[in-house]
Amino acid sequence: MENQQLVETNGASSQTVENLRVDDLAIDQDKQSKEAKAENIGHDGPEDKLDDISDEINDVEDVRSKRVDESRDLQSGTQPENLETKSETEVSTDRQEDSGDKMGAGGDFEPKIQEANLDDNSGQSDLAKEVDDRESTQMEDKTDEIPSEDHNLEPVFDGTEVPGMEANRSMSGRRLDVDQDSPGVVEKAVALKNFVKEKSAVAVSTMMRRLSGKRDEGAVDNADDEAKDVSDPAKIGETKVVSEKTVEKFDWNPLNYIKKSSDDVGNKTEQRDSIAMKGRIILYTKLGCQESKEIRLFLRMKRLRYVEINIDVYPSRKMELEKISGSTSVPKVYFNEILIGGLSELKTLDESGKLDEKVDFLITEAPLFEAPAPPLSGEDGVSSSGPIDEMAIIVRKMKESIAVKDRLYKMRRFNNCFLGSEAINFLSEDQYLERPEAVEFARKLAGKLFFRHVLDENLFEDGNHVYRFLDDDPIVVSQCHNIPRGIITLKPKPLTEIASRLRFLSRAMFEAYAYEDGRRVDYISIHGSEEFARYLRIVEELQRVEISDSSREEKLAFFINLYNMMAIHAILVLGHPDGALERRKLFGEFKYVISGSTYSLSAIQNGILRGNQRPPYNLKKPFGAKDKRSTVALPYPEPLIHFALVYGTRSGPTLRCYSPGNIDEELLDAARNF
Repeated sequence: MENQQLVETNGASSQTVENLRVDDLAIDQDKQSKEAKAENIGHDGPEDKLDDISDEINDVEDVRSKRVDESRDLQSGTQPENLETKSETEVSTDRQEDSGDKMGAGGDFEPKIQEANLDDNSGQSDLAKEVDDRESTQMEDKTDEIPSEDHNLEPVFDGTEVPGMEANRSMSGRRLDVDQDSPGVVEKAVALKNFVKEKSAVAVSTMMRRLSGKRDEGAVDNADDEAKDVSDPAKIGETKVVSEKTVEKFDWNPLNYIKKSSDDVGNKTEQRDSIAMKGRIILYTKLGCQESKEIRLFLRMKRLRYVEINIDVYPSRKMELEKISGSTSVPKVYFNEILIGGLSELKTLDESGKLDEKVDFLITEAPLFEAPAPPLSGEDGVSSSGPIDEMAIIVRKMKESIAVKDRLYKMRRFNNCFLGSEAINFLSEDQYLERPEAVEFARKLAGKLFFRHVLDENLFEDGNHVYRFLDDDPIVVSQCHNIPRGIITLKPKPLTEIASRLRFLSRAMFEAYAYEDGRRVDYISIHGSEEFARYLRIVEELQRVEISDSSREEKLAFFINLYNMMAIHAILVLGHPDGALERRKLFGEFKYVISGSTYSLSAIQNGILRGNQRPPYNLKKPFGAKDKRSTVALPYPEPLIHFALVYGTRSGPTLRCYSPGNIDEELLDAARNF
């Protein structure tokens, strides 16, 4: 019996010891956490906190020593304590035996309390060992980390960390075999991110180079990329292959031919201007003269700059030529006031070597007063002549009298506008008209295209309606290049007369300034010529011309000739387009005012000549249903216009003029010769 009590006492004491061990483990965890906090505070906080934490650690050590002493006393034990324990355990044992007998009667199982207690104690000891192992593992991981680093912050992963670091930080409590797959996933994510980033940058740069047509920046970028990859020997061969493919890919670019042609023109022009002369060469020619064409080519080959006077364009110079030379035959060449002769005389001088002496004379000697002079501004021009338009005089006076300013109309702001009531007040006082009569007279002025409603809601009405003069329209002022400042006081001429003069002048300019192939022109010589100045005066007459009543042949010939000259004018103003964006600006934003409406090169080609068809890469037609320009468009597209319209490129058709009488035959001939 005493042995049984002793065994029970020893079991209770061992259970108490195990409980103390669990408490000691909790105390060790608390101690370690405070020591770690002390280390962090030692880096960041003041020294007072270190002292407080050390005191707390000492208190924990004292409690732990007291617990150890109590466990030793329980193991050794005194006799009274054993007796007390014995009395208590006997009662508990009797109760457990009674319950054990009842369980055994069931026939299923017969548990033993002592064995269960021993199993529980062994399980608690194993749990304590596992907790010790985990805590030791955590402490080893913490010693490897930097004490000053804040581990609560989310790590920023930019592709430069060691693969697997993210997994180790977020899954420190997991087993090592769980984290073995994470480095591969992170490496794949980093590789995918860098791949997408690189390819997107290449795609954007390629698209911008395609749009701009420039390769210098792309070459610099490629050089920088190659410099970055030189550090990796494995990528040197790959970089060379990629760069060669890139060069081959961008070698063929249709826009480069525009640049090459412009360079050729510039080189030829520089060759002509390479000989600086104080003197002057005057060449008399006429339209359709083959010898005049040959003598132009001869002078260009000799790099001699000359001024051409076409006696058909300047009829008064025909009388001058007869007076100074005694004959009206052309071509004739003058070196200052000295008559050289025609093509045969020039070739004779060149073969004998005397032409160089004549050129040296031009280099050093300025022309005398008796020498033929270049054409003067406005000479033999008819644009500045004609009957005066009385309505234009009234409109000019009205514009100076009424208030033209920015106004609000239907929640929108319009620039440089006037009210209809103010215009009626002026007309009533100036023309001595009643108010209804003044309204009718104002409608006549609007019908003559002097002004119009800002939203095209009506022709003209009295009241607070807002109107704007044609030369005050923002689009006309900013984008149109045939509108003069102010109002033209001459009556508008018929379209047939303007088209005839335009066709005649264009033919003379093409013969004088086009190169041998007929597809390119000397833009610099055209820009400084009197013929081009006369052309600008002719197109200014188009702002109020009546065009809707013209026939199909007249519209077709007129707009083809106007388009070709307008393209030359656009290149002189904006230059050759270097890319798709500049090309879109050239053909879409350079405009003329024709019959009170604005027309761009694209609007003429697609809206009028192609019967209001949708341009390439556009979603809508040039002219809408309510656009009054749609009444000018041809009834059906003309496919042969593509063999007549020029775009300022070497691959375009030959420059020529078209007449309304034989327009269809001339277009067929242009298609055969293309």
